[in-house]
Amino acid sequence: MGVTLDDDARRYLALFEDVTGADGIDCLPAESDESARGEAGQDRLIVVVSSGQMGEAIGPGGRTIQRYEDRVDAPVRLVENAVDPEEFVANALAPAAVYNVTISENEDTVAYVEVAEEDRGVAIGSNGRTIEAARTLAKRHCDIDDVQLI
Repeated sequence: MGVTLDDDARRYLALFEDVTGADGIDCLPAESDESARGEAGQDRLIVVVSSGQMGEAIGPGGRTIQRYEDRVDAPVRLVENAVDPEEFVANALAPAAVYNVTISENEDTVAYVEVAEEDRGVAIGSNGRTIEAARTLAKRHCDIDDVQLI
């Protein structure tokens, strides 16, 4: 499933690849409301990184991704791509401990995610940001209509 990127996303991804050396697949700015703003009041970015390139994107001690955050003046959350939709959904909810992802295809395609009880808050995120980002990414990359925690 192809992902359509706007001009801003293309620019962010080109800079991401220049700074980190890792391949970026998708880039989503977070919602522009106050709840989605980072520490400095800037919107955050979510970048989907090619499978197996997460270490290269982060760099030693997190220095590579920090350089990118400094360049875009926004906090960045990385999600590792996966061929398998279940694995992709689990990656989108990281660092929450995901035990199992089951995809049900009835009227809508829904990913039911079993998360460790102590990590439910992590999977949901502040003001629901993490779960909403997972839903958006799952729709864009895997044609999954909804992601629900069980």
